Amino acid sequence: MFESFLNAVRNLFKVPDLRKRVLFTLGMLVIYRTGIHIPVPGVDREALAQLWGQLGGMFGVLDLFSGGNLRRISIFALGIMPYITASIILQLMTSIDFMGLKKVQEEGEIGRRKITQYTRYLTVLLCLVQGIGISFWLQGQASSGGPLVPAAGFSFIFISTLTLMTGTIFVMWLGEQITERGVGNGISLLIFAGIVVGLPNGVRQLVGRITDPLSAIGVIVLVVVMILVTAGIVYVERATRKVPTNHTRRMVGRQMVATAASHLPLKVNIAGVIPVIFASSVLAIPQTLMTFGNWGWLQTVNGWLSGGHPVYELLFIGMIVLFAFFYVSIVFNADEVAENLRKQGAFIPGIRPGKRTGDYLNSILVRLTTVGAIYLVIVCLIPQFIISGFKVQSLPLVGAWLENILPVWFMSGLGYTFYFGGTSLLIVVGVAMDTISQVEAQLVMRHYDGFLGPRGGRLRGRRTT
Repeated sequence: MFESFLNAVRNLFKVPDLRKRVLFTLGMLVIYRTGIHIPVPGVDREALAQLWGQLGGMFGVLDLFSGGNLRRISIFALGIMPYITASIILQLMTSIDFMGLKKVQEEGEIGRRKITQYTRYLTVLLCLVQGIGISFWLQGQASSGGPLVPAAGFSFIFISTLTLMTGTIFVMWLGEQITERGVGNGISLLIFAGIVVGLPNGVRQLVGRITDPLSAIGVIVLVVVMILVTAGIVYVERATRKVPTNHTRRMVGRQMVATAASHLPLKVNIAGVIPVIFASSVLAIPQTLMTFGNWGWLQTVNGWLSGGHPVYELLFIGMIVLFAFFYVSIVFNADEVAENLRKQGAFIPGIRPGKRTGDYLNSILVRLTTVGAIYLVIVCLIPQFIISGFKVQSLPLVGAWLENILPVWFMSGLGYTFYFGGTSLLIVVGVAMDTISQVEAQLVMRHYDGFLGPRGGRLRGRRTT
């Protein structure tokens, strides 16, 4: 297997077009990572570093997708999240046919370009709102080292908002260029690069925790668990439910010819990582509001929604399941698929075309989404349990009893870095699979062996955005 991988890498650079695409992608990623070293004018670096240690909540989630740019308030501080949010909003608006967007989408390539253009406009609007909000927030913050913005005023608001907007628009352009002229989904690769760049720091923290044989065993157990979780993600993301389909006979000349049987592939995890992102963002709102005001009721809610608290865990699980079903219902219309099958002369054996086929596909979709939601919950809770534990002492009636018999690490976690979170693992593994599958297809098309050996195994990829 390792020899096949090395051969594939060598073959990768033998094909001029593919080599150009790979080098172009790497160049765009280098430019993106360079932006982290260009700060927004007027912000005190030292005061910001002291303040960030007190923050968490949604800022941690946004910093993950910005690749650490938000932590440093660089020109790319907003990251690619405004574009992702705009894309999701446009998907929702298209699904409900808001202002005729569904008809625009059905216009083919022209309609797709219009939707893309609308997404860009909405991204600019979101950047403007978020840029103004962050600028005002920065002006009002201070640490022991002094205010974050020594020269506060309208000029800082204008310059910082313009800088943040321009940075996000440039990141959006980078992602589109990678998609068109590089390898893989550009937006996903930018998020992937932002997460992966923090892994060396996480590994360094792991190594630093090894102080005695017992801690070494704990680190080994953690690494084994992460490997098993990663293997599980790969297995489920490649899993599909093949719904068999047949086509009616058709006339070819004077003969009636029967077409070959086919199948309709349905992914087990159709929603991808979107439900986890939505759930994490919603539950992080109270923690984020704590940075703007210190209200008593908000402190109580914030305590309930801290990592490991039973209320937080139950809400997190419920929201993942809810958003999984909600998002799948938007991106996959079973009745529309059934109608398209009927128009193509295809049918599912034993199922009447039309409404019966739509109901049958819906029943399959419910089961697949249930399995996919459970899978997302497990993937997210295992790393979260390792990070923050499960605070059983907060449970009514049995909390005090469990606190006395369970080990301390079970209730407080191991305190490892955020890079081992379930969301980041899902994104990293999914984007890696998608990119490898695209490169694999390019190599096989040019009669070269791919990463998985001589035209044998194929890796089916996925999109995270």
